[in-house]
Amino acid sequence: MNHVALKDEYKQRIADLQHPAETWTPEQIIQWAFDSFGPHVAISSAFGAPGMALIHMTVRLRGTDFRLFTLDTDFLFPETHLLMSKIEQRYGIAIERVHSGFSPAEQERVHGAALWARDPDLCCNLRKVEPLRRKLGSLAAWITSIRREQTASRASARKIEWDEKFGLIKINPLADWTDKDVWRYIHEHQVPYNALHDQDYPSIGCTHCTRPVFPGEDPRDGRWSGFAKTECGLHVIDTDRQD
Repeated sequence: MNHVALKDEYKQRIADLQHPAETWTPEQIIQWAFDSFGPHVAISSAFGAPGMALIHMTVRLRGTDFRLFTLDTDFLFPETHLLMSKIEQRYGIAIERVHSGFSPAEQERVHGAALWARDPDLCCNLRKVEPLRRKLGSLAAWITSIRREQTASRASARKIEWDEKFGLIKINPLADWTDKDVWRYIHEHQVPYNALHDQDYPSIGCTHCTRPVFPGEDPRDGRWSGFAKTECGLHVIDTDRQD
C-alpha cells in the first residue's frame, strides 16, 4: 500500500473511532494504541506531572514493553535529568533522548548567542519541532499527555485524532483530565514527579525559557515570559503546511 493510501486508511479509521473513543478511560486508550500499532507507536514525554501519570499507567498495563522518548533540547533543568534517571531505575525502561541536529555551540555560531531571548519560535523549531518531525517519521502513531485545559490551542484535542502537522495518528489519553485529576492520580499511586513542581513551576521546559509562576498568574505564564507565546509548536498546526 502506498503512503497516500495508507494515510487515507488511517484517517478513515480515526474518523470512525473518534466519537466512541471519547468515552474511553485513559487505560483503554493506551491499550488500544498498543494493540493497534505495537512497536510503531511511542510515548513522547517532557516528564511533567501529566506525563508521569501517563508513564505510570502504561507501566501498569505493559510492564517495560513500550517505547518512550523525550526531546532533549540540551537546555533541560538538572531536576528534569534527575527525574529521567529515576524513571529508568524505578520502572526498568530506557528513555530515548532525541536531540536537535544543532549542538548548542553550532546553534550559537549560526544564529547568534541566546537565540531563545530573541526568537524563541526559531529556537523551539530547531531544538524541538524538527527533531520531533524526524522521530515521528519512523512511527505510525504517537502518544502524548496533553490536556484540553492547558492552553487554547489544546482545547479541541481529541483522545484519538489525525495529526495534520506531522502526518500520523496522535493519541491523547488524558485529554479530558483536569489538573486535579492528574495530581490525584500521582498522590494515590505515589508516582515520582519533577521537584520543580513544588517550587511554583507548574509547566517545565528549558532553563532559559521557564520561570516560577507567581500568585494569580496562569500556569503557562512561566513559559516564554515576556513573549506572546504559550506553545513550543509541537501541538500547533502549521497554517502554511499540511502533511
